[in-house]
Amino acid sequence: MGKTEPEPVREPAGDHLLAPGNCVLALIDYQPEQYSTVTTSSREELDLNVVALCRLATSYDVPVVLSTVGVDLGVNQGTAQLIRDELPGVEEIDRTGVNAWEDPDFRAAIESSGRRKVVIAGLWTEVCLTFPTLDMLAEGYDVYPVADAVGGISQIAHDRAFDRMIAAGAEPVTAISFGSELMRNWAREDSDKLRKVMRWYFPERQRIADKD
Repeated sequence: MGKTEPEPVREPAGDHLLAPGNCVLALIDYQPEQYSTVTTSSREELDLNVVALCRLATSYDVPVVLSTVGVDLGVNQGTAQLIRDELPGVEEIDRTGVNAWEDPDFRAAIESSGRRKVVIAGLWTEVCLTFPTLDMLAEGYDVYPVADAVGGISQIAHDRAFDRMIAAGAEPVTAISFGSELMRNWAREDSDKLRKVMRWYFPERQRIADKD
């Protein structure tokens, strides 16, 4: 007899894996000025994976914290419109500092989510992603940098940043692994949320690859 029934859903609070009920997504500094200096990934590849994160978080009701730097100072533009379009109702939290965790509004947004698992992506890898990751780890959060949705000014800067975060206890994920971890079981009614993202994601990924 074939298997058609899903396994029981784990209690999110006690689940050591990512689940819709136990994590928050933080997106930091996806601004034109940051994109323009990234060399470790193309703009299209970054956008593909960040949009996937947005769609997965929205589909599975994962809270999203969106932050920018230097907009109120008049030196930078806001979040790329492609990303803003995926997050209706999510307000940007602007900062003056490169470490989002040092901004009281950003910190309050993470804390008010009630989640202790933070899936995080940002530009650049070596600064705006690494610094809050290290701070949150030091304060007992579980932190999951999204490796294929981030980029640095050089490959060595990007790689050493991941070395540093992993050494401190970070657990890297990727956009699609994040979605799969949220979904868990193809027999569940909400598995179509991941299927929908995948049906968009893989053709887009192939389109980008064919251009190279």
